[in-house]
Amino acid sequence: MSADLLYSDVENDLRAAVRGLLADRCAPADVLARCEDDEPYDAALWRTLAREVGVAGLLVPEKLGGQGASAREAAVVLEELGSFVAPVPFLGSAVLATTALLAAGTTEADAAVAGLAEGERTAALAVPLPSAPGAEVFAGLRADADGVLGGRVTSVADATAADVLIVPATGPDGPGLYEVRTDAPGVALSVPVPLDLTRPIADVAFDGAAARRIAGPATAAAAVERALLTGAGLLASEQLGLAQRCLDETVAYLKERHQFGRVVGSFQSLKHRLADLWLEIVQARAAARNAADALARDSADAPVAIAVAQAFCAPVAVRAAEECVQLHGGIGMTWEHPAHLRLKRAKADEIALGTPGRHRAALAALVELPAAG
Repeated sequence: MSADLLYSDVENDLRAAVRGLLADRCAPADVLARCEDDEPYDAALWRTLAREVGVAGLLVPEKLGGQGASAREAAVVLEELGSFVAPVPFLGSAVLATTALLAAGTTEADAAVAGLAEGERTAALAVPLPSAPGAEVFAGLRADADGVLGGRVTSVADATAADVLIVPATGPDGPGLYEVRTDAPGVALSVPVPLDLTRPIADVAFDGAAARRIAGPATAAAAVERALLTGAGLLASEQLGLAQRCLDETVAYLKERHQFGRVVGSFQSLKHRLADLWLEIVQARAAARNAADALARDSADAPVAIAVAQAFCAPVAVRAAEECVQLHGGIGMTWEHPAHLRLKRAKADEIALGTPGRHRAALAALVELPAAG
């Protein structure tokens, strides 16, 4: 079955609902203001998205209280969230943690994911955000026979907005997934100053934290790998949405800005730069849509599609954000303009869930290309 890269009517309707809400509740000035206070996440916006729009349970089957949608719909949501650099924990909770729980396939994991689908709770998968598919994430944390956790994990995305952590740890009988509340005794979060102010990361230390094991060696490792693979594939759509917004904002600005008695956008050199960027974004859209479609169909070629998407979309988003800053001139360099938020998100996303170089190396192995000498 060939990939379908077009947006369906359902996907377009979902996009319209999410975009309308974000346009009303996530203006650039509001996002900038949040970056300057102690609560970077917009909890009220997340509750509306999670409960009223239903994005928290998009990937969750209806029998567990979710929407029963697919990665294609989740990708559309991420496009819009990336466009607005929305400070909500969709990637960490509705994608990474939810996918890990679903892939675990145990009764305990199903019970945990049901609460996330209803928007009652928010979760984070306790792995370093730079972890690419195939990374070893169980070695840093240990659990004893009673489920008491010890160890430390760094750079956990959306942990500060989470009610619970889904923790990959090595127990007496091998890898396991454990559930623990972020406010439980023995759990300590420290928040370094992040590059991306709209998606804070946290270092999480466990010192005798009592947790509940929700998956054992039979499924835990595969569940985390599925989460990382899904997260990397869908992150390409966030990068696509960000890049498209940067291009749209830059084109609009250059149509209004005058220099030497002419509209700045009329200069041929700038037209060429924007045309080149537009072409790259069109290609990025194809790559991101292909990855989302492959995940939705559970295609055997999904790892290849995801590696291609991440290797291509991450640099495109960075370039689009850099062009946005530069072509906005002096105003683009100021804190008051949101261009720097998009650049920081693009740079942070470039290392999240695997760098482009890491994905190119993975792609070479997947398609059996010889390693570089």
